[in-house]
Amino acid sequence: MTPFITHQGDSPIILGMPHGGTFVPPALTARLNEVGRALADTDWHIAQLYDGLLPGATTVQATFHRYVIDANRDPAGASLYPGQNTTGLCPTTDFDGLPIWQDGQEPGADEIAQRTVEFHAPYHAAIAAEVARVKARHGVAIVYDCHSIRSEIPFLFPGLLPVFSIGTNEGKTCADPVTQAVAQPCFAASGFDAVLNGRFKGGWTTRHYGQPETGVHAIQMELAQRAYLTAEAAPWAYSPDTAKPLRAVLAQILTSLDTLARSGALSHA
Repeated sequence: MTPFITHQGDSPIILGMPHGGTFVPPALTARLNEVGRALADTDWHIAQLYDGLLPGATTVQATFHRYVIDANRDPAGASLYPGQNTTGLCPTTDFDGLPIWQDGQEPGADEIAQRTVEFHAPYHAAIAAEVARVKARHGVAIVYDCHSIRSEIPFLFPGLLPVFSIGTNEGKTCADPVTQAVAQPCFAASGFDAVLNGRFKGGWTTRHYGQPETGVHAIQMELAQRAYLTAEAAPWAYSPDTAKPLRAVLAQILTSLDTLARSGALSHA
């Protein structure tokens, strides 16, 4: 299986989806334990959730699961959240801190390097190519990184996660008008809650590509899965009725970003 799937569009917006894939090579599946094989930390149905919300948006989707290698982690292995519980480039635990590999089957340094070459690097080469293509056409590009997560994970954060967690690495990865185009609909949405640069400030994708001074803006959206799944447990079923209000807000966000990027305002933001 190819490490990524790209659908090119004519919008300035690129949707990155690093954690929606569920492919694990059979040889690795055999080494996972029961916890790991459940793939519970998937961004379930993230492509379906965003499908059709912005005609013309480019999408780059990783097909491999984050337990193979996490496409939203620094390939050098540096922690994105020093001092806080998190999972690494090639995770050894799930989001609850439980081991995912059978005893003695955790990947070593050489294997991690090989997985980086085989999966992580091609996915990011695809994103980089789309950033270059889109910027050449529009003068700017906005990388909108699509994520979702269970609403309650005590190992990673206390309490109930807001439906919308927006990350810009404290304003470093995009111009303020981009932040506002995303944040305003979230904070105004009835029945939803939101936070800006809370527990999730943007992963490696956002921090790597977000260079607003060059015309490339990046922002991460982490969604609580209660807003679109039937239940936050296996079989992790998508609920169109539950998702409908959420999709309406997401469509507003993406339309606003597209309008902003086409307006020329970001060329001197």
